[in-house]
Amino acid sequence: MISPIELLINKIAQDRISFNQGLKLLLESDDFNFEDVFALLKNYIFNSIPNKVDYNTETYQRAINTIPLKQTYTSIVILKTYDTKIAFNKLRELPEAENKKTVTSLIWVFKITDTERRNTECKNGCGHFWHKLE
Repeated sequence: MISPIELLINKIAQDRISFNQGLKLLLESDDFNFEDVFALLKNYIFNSIPNKVDYNTETYQRAINTIPLKQTYTSIVILKTYDTKIAFNKLRELPEAENKKTVTSLIWVFKITDTERRNTECKNGCGHFWHKLE
């Protein structure tokens, strides 16, 4: 069963709720826990990227380059500078003051990479229950 936080993240990714509105609801939710949300987003992003060797695709790079934050923010610089797995380890270790920017960045990356997956790998149907939101 999908948790309320997972449902919200997937509604944002599928444009069922606007990015800004969904992000605000997520960050203000009583259920919000950075560690839990970070782990969910890491899992979602790693699974939505087809290249499991280095998790680096054109779509992933486009997602990073279009995150709707200043491109000089630490979370974005880390995502641009390091290999994906190393970047995620560094993001997890950032100070708490960076949590909102990190979550914003990762929600955006997931939105872009999962949209690509839904439009390619999953366009004729798939077994991803979170792609069939009600």
